[in-house]
Amino acid sequence: MVAAVPSIVRADWLVLLFPALGSIILMFYGQRMKRAAGPIATLMMTASFVVAGITFFRIAGRPEGNRSFVHTIYTFFHAGGLNVNVDYRIDPLSITMMLVVTGVGTLIHLYSIGYMRGDPREGRYFQYLNLFAFSMLLLVMANNFLIMFVGWELVGLCSYLLIGFWFDREQAAVAAKKAFITNRVGDFSFVIGLFLIFTHFGTLDFGKVFSSAPTVITAGTATAIGLLLFGGAAGKSAQIPLYVWLPDAMLGPTPVSALIHAATMVTAGVYMVARTHVFYDLGHSAAVVVASIGAATMLMAGLIAIAQDDIKRVLAYSTISQLGYMFIGVGSGAYVAGMFHLVTHAFFKALLFLGAGSVLHALHDRGDITQMGGLWRRIPWTAFVFALGWLAIIAFPGTSGFFSKDQVLEGAYGAGHTTIWAIGVIAAAITGFYMTRLLYLTFFGKSRDNEGVHPHESPVSMVFPMVLLGIAAIIGGFLINGNGENGRLARFLEPSVGPRAVAAVPAPTSAQTPETGVLPHRNGSLSAGALSGIATTAGVGGAVVALAMYGGLWDWQRRRENPGLAWRAVSNKFFVDDVYQFLFTSVGMLVATALAFVVDATWIDGVVNGFGTVTTKVAAVGRRVQTGLVRSYALGILGGGVLLLAFFVARAVR
Repeated sequence: MVAAVPSIVRADWLVLLFPALGSIILMFYGQRMKRAAGPIATLMMTASFVVAGITFFRIAGRPEGNRSFVHTIYTFFHAGGLNVNVDYRIDPLSITMMLVVTGVGTLIHLYSIGYMRGDPREGRYFQYLNLFAFSMLLLVMANNFLIMFVGWELVGLCSYLLIGFWFDREQAAVAAKKAFITNRVGDFSFVIGLFLIFTHFGTLDFGKVFSSAPTVITAGTATAIGLLLFGGAAGKSAQIPLYVWLPDAMLGPTPVSALIHAATMVTAGVYMVARTHVFYDLGHSAAVVVASIGAATMLMAGLIAIAQDDIKRVLAYSTISQLGYMFIGVGSGAYVAGMFHLVTHAFFKALLFLGAGSVLHALHDRGDITQMGGLWRRIPWTAFVFALGWLAIIAFPGTSGFFSKDQVLEGAYGAGHTTIWAIGVIAAAITGFYMTRLLYLTFFGKSRDNEGVHPHESPVSMVFPMVLLGIAAIIGGFLINGNGENGRLARFLEPSVGPRAVAAVPAPTSAQTPETGVLPHRNGSLSAGALSGIATTAGVGGAVVALAMYGGLWDWQRRRENPGLAWRAVSNKFFVDDVYQFLFTSVGMLVATALAFVVDATWIDGVVNGFGTVTTKVAAVGRRVQTGLVRSYALGILGGGVLLLAFFVARAVR
């Protein structure tokens, strides 16, 4: 139930206002403030987090049926039957995202103060960072699809600005354009989905659309809408086939990578699917597609990560793989599990990226892990917190990743997706392998430092946020939702995406066949404990294999000199980028050239120039008549008179 806004949440617009205000201030005065820009931006994010936290505690204390509120600020526009308000929704799902964006975002802002110190455009950087947070908050707090889309597009714009922040570096500029263009493909699908929603419902308001969906649309229409919306989610959240932009996004400043991968942008697609779960509950096929693509992406990205040597690129592919887990959760109807993994992933992925930034800071931006080794002696704090993130991402028992990943896989198994569950278990083993490879080659073994590099620990402003994230990565999962269906997060999210919220969506009528309606959750032959044990064994087993291979049982440096076909395939990312380069760049340029020199130059220009040629020739004939001599004009008048006289005589004779 959505109620009028009570007094306790009337200040929630401050969550949006603070980062927006920070961005505006820094836009005009950021470059003048120099080193004050970072603290101001961080203060704004901290204030936003405090307001979000206060809202959470006040809303959490209310009855489950009275936790959703809508606050209308003003009417954006009214046209015909369409009335669009600028309003925001306060409910458990939006508050969860608000806390993730502002909480993790605040720590990344704090980290950036030390990381970006000395950069000539430091003020502009923090302006973009505040704008990024505002855009994501606008997206998750929106109460209608149009305002959500505005936030959706602003997030894309901010990613372009921040990925290409060092635009004087050609690779960064290219990566920014790649991210922007790739996301436009997904956004096109999203827009078509919005048009389809408005065509059937006559409104874009969440409450009106979701409450009337079971009686207004058929299951087939719900499937179509769900697939179109997921097309947008696949772009933002880097799923097959639109994942190729995310690995290159690491070319921006490392804190930007942490923000994109952990708290903003890539989580937008998962949130959007959870928010619009009604369409996936009504359209089973769309939900199956979401889970299946998530599984395929998870496996493919994990395999690619095995053979990457750049520390941030390994983490980038790990993000794509972990996003696959989230989509398995929401695609299996286990929305709480998917959102739970989103939250825990924000903790350990932000930690891992900030740890990678600390490594790059120590090594003067040299990110090849094959040239590292033994760094735990030089940067012990970074090594320690990075190891905490490693434990969480491989789902070591007791860590946050352990609880959330288990619940995702249990949800897939319970929904009858045994193949997807099996792929998830395999991906868990792969995750354990490539993350252990990354940890060992970076921090352990003998030093392979380049000459002239003297690693040093990062300043306190960079280490402190990592320590807090490390604590969250270890104990956050247990505290938030360690008891699964009876956990704190599950009970909190119940009104928005819990089992009762899903069950409230009626099954389709006979007119809605052949879809099956609400996802068919059922118990399999394995217990929850057995499922957890299998997944944990796979993850830890993968880590043990990597430790054995890179710890001395395998001469990995020699093997790299003569790699096998499989290694070449994964190290070259299954040649997907090359195929895209050929299809959309090389072939695209060939087609454009043909259009330019054949269709445009010959046909279109030929028609235009043909008219010009005919006009010129006709004019040339006319020029011969215009001699400028009086006798010529007199002769013309005489000739004309004779012709007229002959005409009238001929008519008279008749």
